[in-house]
Amino acid sequence: MSALAPTLQAFFSERLIGQRQASPHTIAAYRDTFRLLLGYAEHRLGKQPCQLDLADLDAALIGGFLDHLERKRGNSARTRNLRLAAIHSLYRFAAHRHPEHAADIQRVLAIPPKRCERALVTFLDNREVDALLAAPNRSTWTGRRDNALLLVAAQTGLRVSELTGLTCGDLHLENGAAHLDCRGKGRKQRITPLTALTVAVLRTWLQERGGRPHEPLFPTVRGGRLSSDAVQRRLSEYTDIAAERCPSLRDKRITPHTLRHTAAMRLLHAGVDTTVIALWLGHERVDTTRIYLHADLVLKERAIARTTPPDTPPGRYQPPDTLLAFLEAL
Repeated sequence: MSALAPTLQAFFSERLIGQRQASPHTIAAYRDTFRLLLGYAEHRLGKQPCQLDLADLDAALIGGFLDHLERKRGNSARTRNLRLAAIHSLYRFAAHRHPEHAADIQRVLAIPPKRCERALVTFLDNREVDALLAAPNRSTWTGRRDNALLLVAAQTGLRVSELTGLTCGDLHLENGAAHLDCRGKGRKQRITPLTALTVAVLRTWLQERGGRPHEPLFPTVRGGRLSSDAVQRRLSEYTDIAAERCPSLRDKRITPHTLRHTAAMRLLHAGVDTTVIALWLGHERVDTTRIYLHADLVLKERAIARTTPPDTPPGRYQPPDTLLAFLEAL
């Protein structure tokens, strides 16, 4: 058996699952990367994946695979970089187990990520948020559930996986400041405070929900956990409804992450420091939160208003007349 197969198996079982305790989303993303890579290598080299060796997956083949992702599969540079990050992670793991392949491994690790454009974040203003929250039909059970879910998303900035993962026991409305317990990305736990309006809506919803502490806070009609696709589907329906009342919503692509951006921009407009916003959102680095500074035109307009423009009259430079210049130079 070649060195690749046992190394790849050990990478998933020992490194990702055993040592790093990676989330199911991370494992699935890495799995898909190597399924695509092995399929590409099989087509190029005519070998079955179990027969491939580390020497077969050299820098040239990896580079061709990355180009294939962009040109044939239509992947963006960002997706290409994510696939490359997974490959780099495997090769760093393999470097300690197979020093005989050190040269090939170092060449692969030297492949740089591709620079890509970073679009400004999309967020909703207060009028658009109000229209979206008014869209669910609160005379129905699902409408009241969705109204509470959207309100929590817009106020707390939780990721969609964090929203769907909330249980009734994560909600604390008594004994001190009301808040939510959240298990976020990277298994980081954080506490998010709730506003008075959100507390009132959730208290009413929790009484109607009547679930036990371990059950989902926002369940399906059958009591199961909502999927991320279901949340996106419901949000798209409510966006179409809200657009009748607020036409500016038609020009925006609204996703659950848009509500997360909206919560961050509200905090920024309220004068909250970016380090606090990073803790609020569960960002690993404060640098991630700076994208909201770039997207906030209001803050930039305030900065311009506080500055004193230079006292320079407008106009273009005109060279002096050549004859007058001669006389002045005498």
